[in-house]
Amino acid sequence: MSTNLAIPDHLLPHDGRFGSGPSKVRAAQVQAIVDANPNVLGTSHRQAPVRGLVGDVRRMLAELYRLPEGYEVVLSNGGSTFVWDAAAFGLISAKAQLAAFGEFGSKFAASVAAAPFLQEPTVHRAVPGSIALPALEDGVDTYAWPHNETSTGATAPVRRVPGAGDALIVIDGTSAAGAIEVDPAQADFYYFAPQKSFASDGGLWFALTSPAAVERIERIAASGRYIPPSLSLADAVTNSRAEQTLNTPAIATLIMMRAQLEWMLSQGGLAAMAHRSRASSAAIYAWAEARDFASPFVADPAHRSPVVATIDLVDDVDSNELQAVLRAHGIVDVFPYRKLGRNQLRIGVFPAVETADVEALLACIDWVVKNR
Repeated sequence: MSTNLAIPDHLLPHDGRFGSGPSKVRAAQVQAIVDANPNVLGTSHRQAPVRGLVGDVRRMLAELYRLPEGYEVVLSNGGSTFVWDAAAFGLISAKAQLAAFGEFGSKFAASVAAAPFLQEPTVHRAVPGSIALPALEDGVDTYAWPHNETSTGATAPVRRVPGAGDALIVIDGTSAAGAIEVDPAQADFYYFAPQKSFASDGGLWFALTSPAAVERIERIAASGRYIPPSLSLADAVTNSRAEQTLNTPAIATLIMMRAQLEWMLSQGGLAAMAHRSRASSAAIYAWAEARDFASPFVADPAHRSPVVATIDLVDDVDSNELQAVLRAHGIVDVFPYRKLGRNQLRIGVFPAVETADVEALLACIDWVVKNR
């Protein structure tokens, strides 16, 4: 394939950002950062302007998810990867069962398995492109799995394990949050980061946290188990209730996230955001199924992600060369997850992405393949 192809201008999308995180940032979010200087940017995170910002984000997330009585939004420094270690130290009592069907579920399982003070976890695995789910097991106090596996574009249901009693349900919602509808009552600790649907930068994590999870966190913190202060979930709960974080938070990220949440709520909330992403991903899957050079990587339509569409290409359509042509025209970040090693495209269609731009992207791919 020639990488010197010139896609006609009339085919190009208005905005060519289709990354799976970081994702497209709307212009209004950038303007919100500008507007926050000098009253918020460069000011103490222990004082009212920044604490008010944190409070706004927590309140808006609670509204977006219509949190059940007693649930609260907890946040802290770091990203979702910090949560894996924090959960091992401060959320799992003794034994966890995890489902791993991609890179990120597998990394959480590895963190838990490496903790010397926990029992060996049970891990249900599935090959990339499919999903694994937990099953009732005696002695398990925590069940954990991804809602949406960003590396493969596979989505799993979020529901309590029947018969699990007071075992906690811990869900990685990193690439699902803000774009896939979920009943928060089906989980105890639904955690995510801001750089996907919330169209912000990284550097923070958030969790929709049940009273049962808070009780577990406090009990483990009081048990004498060593917990590094930077990974203390008990401190995260305490600081969040005071609209703070342990250290200075990513203030610009919070500003961007507040602006995105304002937009989400003004557009109709989580249901409206889910509709936007479903429309975009449905266009991609229908397109792939109608082409002889492309096919959805996730075979089961019920498990295909509405936010991260993974599309396999035939051997004579080289993904790297196709990406190079697209990038030369301002269409970026449609590369597959590196460790999968597949000839594939991975297209992020979080709510900020316009379906019309997705359709333009697909037209560009058709043009490149036809004219290669």
